[in-house]
Amino acid sequence: MKALQYRTIGGPPELVSVPDPEPGPGQVLLRVTAAGVCHSDIAVMSMPAEVLSIPLPFTLGHEGAGTVAALGSGVTGLSVGDAVAVYGPWGCGTCAKCAQGKENYCLRAEELGIRPPGLGADGAIAEYMLVDNARHLVPIDGLDPVTTVPLTDAGLTPYHAIKVSVPKLVAGSTAVVIGTGGLGHVAIQLLRAMTPARVIALDVNDDKLALARQVGAHETVLSDAAAAAKVRELTGGLGAEAVFDFVGAEPTVATAAASAAVEGDVTIVGIGGGTVPVGFGSVPYDVAVRAPYWGSRGELIEVLNLARAGAVDVHVETYTLDEAPKAYERLHDGKVNGRAVILPNG
Repeated sequence: MKALQYRTIGGPPELVSVPDPEPGPGQVLLRVTAAGVCHSDIAVMSMPAEVLSIPLPFTLGHEGAGTVAALGSGVTGLSVGDAVAVYGPWGCGTCAKCAQGKENYCLRAEELGIRPPGLGADGAIAEYMLVDNARHLVPIDGLDPVTTVPLTDAGLTPYHAIKVSVPKLVAGSTAVVIGTGGLGHVAIQLLRAMTPARVIALDVNDDKLALARQVGAHETVLSDAAAAAKVRELTGGLGAEAVFDFVGAEPTVATAAASAAVEGDVTIVGIGGGTVPVGFGSVPYDVAVRAPYWGSRGELIEVLNLARAGAVDVHVETYTLDEAPKAYERLHDGKVNGRAVILPNG
């Protein structure tokens, strides 16, 4: 089969031919219908050898959806032909966090060498994908796999981040979204569906701000050195009760901290390497700073239920498997508006 792999440190993703996988005991083979392209992949492919702990090569794509093609021995609850989405942050399945469905916070993943598909294990940008355990599959139940597949990360990650701040986002409150791309444009929709808060969106160009307005942002602000002052102006000097940074670079986390209200939440979701100094006087009183990761299996089911209710509509650009390298180039250059989705068998 054909697969898009990261094979050489610092090199571009390569389309290669690899053997068709076969499911072993407890495993499930998917015929991939859709796979998402994420900035996290680019971050991994930008790491120098001394930083990258993932063995190469591996197939890219940590957002996956497909139909069950074959079942390994012992698998129950699934049938060939079932349409499913892949829960990506695989864990051991037995530690205290995994027992709660929080495999994103598995306590033994590093010790056991467990890696997410597309971020160490072979992922979804291929004709077929091997899933290690049936518990990592969630039925799509009639949803379009093309617009659903980004929800496994670009929906689940912001949902998990936002849920914690929902009690603060009451009527009259403000939420700020920094970065309105793949995750950010979904976050805006989730905030509108889950809270009565006014949503202010920040990004660096007019196209992305136009998308932010299209999906529900009440206000849009150019993300520059004056952005935090503009947020404070829009909030009568008080700042925002919750700020979600989907970039995570040094300038954006500085904007996030400077935009927060007293007792506000600053949530750094993006992996751009920025940090927020926390201490008396460095942020407004009682500001909480968090850096969450992905989300739980139960939360993925909740996100898909929101999609079924029409609360979330992911803006996608589609590419064939042969065009997958081009999708990464466009994402790297900031030209993807929304989420790029590969159709390996389309």
